[in-house]
Amino acid sequence: MLSQVVELIENKNSFGITTHFRPDGDGIGSSLALWWLLKSLNKQAEILVRDPVPSSCIRLPGAENIRRVEKVERRYDAVFIIECSDVERPGLINLEKQFIVNIDHHSTCELFGDINWIDATASAVGEMIYNLCKAIGGRITREIAECVYTALLTDTGSFHYPNTTERTFKVASELIRAGVKPAKLAESVFSSYPWSRIELLGKVMSSVKRDASGRVAALRQSQEMLGLTNASEEDAEGFVNIPLSSEKVEAVVMLKESAPNIFRASLRSKGDVNVVKIAEKFGGGGHKNAAGCTLSGEWDEV
Repeated sequence: MLSQVVELIENKNSFGITTHFRPDGDGIGSSLALWWLLKSLNKQAEILVRDPVPSSCIRLPGAENIRRVEKVERRYDAVFIIECSDVERPGLINLEKQFIVNIDHHSTCELFGDINWIDATASAVGEMIYNLCKAIGGRITREIAECVYTALLTDTGSFHYPNTTERTFKVASELIRAGVKPAKLAESVFSSYPWSRIELLGKVMSSVKRDASGRVAALRQSQEMLGLTNASEEDAEGFVNIPLSSEKVEAVVMLKESAPNIFRASLRSKGDVNVVKIAEKFGGGGHKNAAGCTLSGEWDEV
């Protein structure tokens, strides 16, 4: 609960912050916003992640202070785990030995923390960090505002996913008042991709197929495609949403080959089509219109 998080911050001093492997805009934006908040309260704080910061977030204030590690080496008073379905999601060794504060906006999140603050009505964890800042009496600085806005912008699909609410826009307007330049920040987030992403897009889009009804589309990204284009898995971020721009398509599944015979399935939908129920059957989770899971097997079987 929020009140427990406020009390913890007020009474403790050293904090770790982490998010899921292959972090996205909400994970990094929220982590950085929390880091700036803790620093403003004269607390000790570090952000630890397993994988590189995505290109969409490398220009965020404070991003240069994010540490890439495989193992949590020291003891913190508490570690905040941002937007993770379970304690293994960050991919860090020894993390489970810490006092854990679990902050997430997915209803499918396991209650793995010593403190669990879950708000499925929030458009992004960034919105929750904004609420935390307000609750603890912190000032919404330009740095915090830019990080939270990035979290909102990316997790709502530029404010057009169903998780966008009136409250989302109210928070966004407060962030703009705090110094966010929407056009400049959006350009930084969405116009910072390497050319390898464009080449990879061509190969992935050539794999798109639809079912007989035309309402379900599927596409894939193989390790061979990454090698041919000198691209990374991060470069394929957002590709799954492209087929949804077709008027008739209601659901999309994208299979990303992360290792031989191991695939990460990203599912997206629009309207009342619920893809999280499908993801949950395979041990995954997410939201009604955006979910994911991991599958194993041969290409043709999967």
